[in-house]
Amino acid sequence: MQESGTTAGLRGVFSVDGTVAWASGTGGTVLRTIDGGAHWTKCAVPDTAKDGATLDFRGVQAWDAQTAIVMSSGKGKLSRLYKTTDACKAWKRIFTNPDRDGFWDALYFDRGQYGWLLGDPVRGMFSLFASDDGGRYWVKQRNKGLRVGPETQGAFAASNSSLSGLGSFGSGGTGGAFVFSLREVELCIHCSKEESDTEGRRSKWSRDRVPVGKNTDSSGIFSIGTRHSIQDASTGYPVLVAVGGDYSGPNELLNTAAFKLSYDQPWTASTTPPHGFRSAVQWSESLNAWITVGTNGSDISRDDGKTWHPLDDGNWNALSLPFVVGPNGRIARLNSAVLP
Repeated sequence: MQESGTTAGLRGVFSVDGTVAWASGTGGTVLRTIDGGAHWTKCAVPDTAKDGATLDFRGVQAWDAQTAIVMSSGKGKLSRLYKTTDACKAWKRIFTNPDRDGFWDALYFDRGQYGWLLGDPVRGMFSLFASDDGGRYWVKQRNKGLRVGPETQGAFAASNSSLSGLGSFGSGGTGGAFVFSLREVELCIHCSKEESDTEGRRSKWSRDRVPVGKNTDSSGIFSIGTRHSIQDASTGYPVLVAVGGDYSGPNELLNTAAFKLSYDQPWTASTTPPHGFRSAVQWSESLNAWITVGTNGSDISRDDGKTWHPLDDGNWNALSLPFVVGPNGRIARLNSAVLP
């Protein structure tokens, strides 16, 4: 366990290199460490002169010790992005949710300038934005593949990991759990400015049903993790692991994790699932293992999500190895030396 210096509920965490890391949460809270977690310092509150102290920062993405973007989640204009380039002494608002009834769930940037921003469905379509300039300009994706039935599908802002770096995201709700995936990008000559990116292209999406959750408003996929399989290196298709369940039943084991090993294989439920609801999952190359965390503990898998084994019984929300965060300012660092 580490001393965070806050009692905020933490749902965002991003480890740059294990030494530099950022965390975020309720009450406009953003934290930063530059010494592997030995000391966490509280950042300036974005929009502190206005309503910044009321914002719930569910996601954070960082590039180094100086530069990061935080995402607040809330209805309509309470969903925002802020960026700092001076080690969080000051913040600039770079994007505000344009949808009055929208709610943002997850933010992802690659190590460069390309990023995705996921929100709950608005007018029957998932709100998905793309940026190829570091977040200065966002294009809302409009595609039949993102349409869903009214009130049957949504995403979860539990850990900022329902959206993966491959342009895929997980959903849940009464309509079941699905993974929506970017299949191809097409040249779009007659598309509107809202439909196409800066190079005149439009994305195309598909979806796959996943055996996670139990078709309720509070269940589905809460996190997707990826790793590139050696066996499929020629095609570049990654191994995918999805975790979740029903957050209203944190100790239920059934349908809390599933995996997909190759493009032509279906999603398969874990034969030995994690020991409860899980809100975040991540592959570790150095550990050669998957780690997943939730409100009643964490688990490890060394066979790509087929079987899971308990690690601890802590209360956790989000994961960015080697760090994990949770409610009441909980932060811990993984002790890999004692892993089974």
